Amino acid sequence: MTHNPDISHSSQDGSGWRPRPTSLAQELGTLWAPSGIDSEYAPLRHVILHTPGAELAASLDPDAVNMIAPLDLAVARQQHQQMADAYRRLGVTVTELEPQGIPLPNQMFMADVFVMTPEGAILGRPASSVRAGEERQAARRLADLGVPIVRSISGRGTFEGADLMWLDPDTAIIGRGLRTNDDGAAQLTHYLAQSGRNAIVVDLPYGTMHLMGMLRIISPTLAIAWPTRLVHRGVEALRARGMTVQFAPDTDELRGGMAMNFVVVAPNTILVAAGNPISLAFYKSLGITCIETPVDELAKAAGAIGCLTGIVARERVQPG
Repeated sequence: MTHNPDISHSSQDGSGWRPRPTSLAQELGTLWAPSGIDSEYAPLRHVILHTPGAELAASLDPDAVNMIAPLDLAVARQQHQQMADAYRRLGVTVTELEPQGIPLPNQMFMADVFVMTPEGAILGRPASSVRAGEERQAARRLADLGVPIVRSISGRGTFEGADLMWLDPDTAIIGRGLRTNDDGAAQLTHYLAQSGRNAIVVDLPYGTMHLMGMLRIISPTLAIAWPTRLVHRGVEALRARGMTVQFAPDTDELRGGMAMNFVVVAPNTILVAAGNPISLAFYKSLGITCIETPVDELAKAAGAIGCLTGIVARERVQPG
């Protein structure tokens, strides 16, 4: 059969052709699964967790796997289950990662391997060789769920999801440091610019892991920061958006108790590590509802609730 260029079929631009009328953001919840975030505080709807298993045997040599001390597997699993149950009681959908094969030792820290945007997920590229490949498990699960992956960090770039937060629906703050390098930050900035959004890149203090450890945004008007660690540019950006920045008590609870490693489940409501009375009293004095769950065993792996939680969806502040 000879193709006739004078005849326009619907496969080209003929009368049967219909252009795609919607943006990717508008397709979330129809063509794609309900997903995405544009704030750090709107009601939480869906998370991905990985309940740790036999891979935690690697913690017997904690320095080799970026951990602090050996973990008791039974206790760690129990605490992880308590955290998952707390989310469910709060009405949050919890999806298990269910990795294929034997997971890597740090796979339970789901916040690092992806982060959500208003249009879908950005897949991380962890900086440590010990964690290389964790992002593949996240990519598979996100795809299974129907969540679009809008960007994957490539080349020599490294990026961990705990280094990006939404200051407002059009602006993300990115922490550059040990886990997210210049190349990774540049790729993120480029993607955000393409999608009509802005990036504020700030350096993290030497010896710190993630922006998540420096800053938590509680509501449209309140943020909590670690004293002496969140840089001026970050504080200025928060205040420019009408937020009061409160500095957490500088106690051992911030370090050993993971008192800032919490998740905001709704404005002024947090799921937070139990056993930090000074910090919790401070949060409550600010009008924050604190839902406590024990994570002291899990914290021996150098993370807590915030690090363990891969956030898939929140309610939107700005319509898609």
